[in-house]
Amino acid sequence: MALKIEIIPVTAFQQNCCLLWDDVSLDAVLTDVGGNADMLWQRVQDLGLNLQAIWLTHGHVDHAAGVADMCAYQEMPVLGPHIDDDFWLQQLPEVTAKYGFPHSPIVVPSQWLNEGDVLSVGSHQFKTLHIPGHTPGHVVFYSEEYGVIIGGDILFAGSIGRTDFPRGNHADLIQNIQQKLYILPDETEVIPGHGPMTTIGREKVSNPYVRADSK
Repeated sequence: MALKIEIIPVTAFQQNCCLLWDDVSLDAVLTDVGGNADMLWQRVQDLGLNLQAIWLTHGHVDHAAGVADMCAYQEMPVLGPHIDDDFWLQQLPEVTAKYGFPHSPIVVPSQWLNEGDVLSVGSHQFKTLHIPGHTPGHVVFYSEEYGVIIGGDILFAGSIGRTDFPRGNHADLIQNIQQKLYILPDETEVIPGHGPMTTIGREKVSNPYVRADSK
C-alpha cells in the first residue's frame, strides 16, 4: 500500500494543485483546486480514481476558485481552510472578476479545519497544522508516514509567503514556520503552493527569510 502524489500546476499563477491517492483503494483527494477543473477531472478519470474530497490550505483565488467547477462534476466535501479565512472565500466572486479568473461563487466549506484535525486518503493520514501569517486561516497538511507537507503559500524553496495582504502578519508567519515546521524531521519534503519542492532541512540552513536560529 502506498500513497501517490501528483503535482498539477493550475491557472496563470501556476499554483501547485496536488492529486493524492491510495494505490490500493484508489480513493483520492485534490488539494487547492484553483482552476482548470476540466483538466483535473480528466486526470482523475484517466487514473480511474475515486475522488473523495477537496482540501484547501487557504482562501486565496488561485487556490480556491476552481472548487465550484470541480463540484459541478461531482458533489464532494470541501475540507478547510481554518474559519479565519472565511472572509477570503466570501470575496471570490469579486476577486475572480478582478484577476480575470472564471467566475467563482462564494465557497462554503463542508468543514472548517483546526490544529490537529486528521484527514485521510484511503489508509493514509494527514495532520492539519494551522499556520497563520500569509492569511489568518492558512493550514498545511502533514503526513508523518511519508514525510511530506502539502504546504500552500507558507514556505517555498528559498522564500516565504507574502504577508502584505489583508490580515497578513509577518511575525506570525515566521514564528509558525519556526515552531511548527522547523521542528519536523529535516528530510520532510515540502510541496509549496508555487514552484519546486524543497525540504525542511534545506530551508532551515539556507532560506534567507527564516533560518532555524533567526529571531
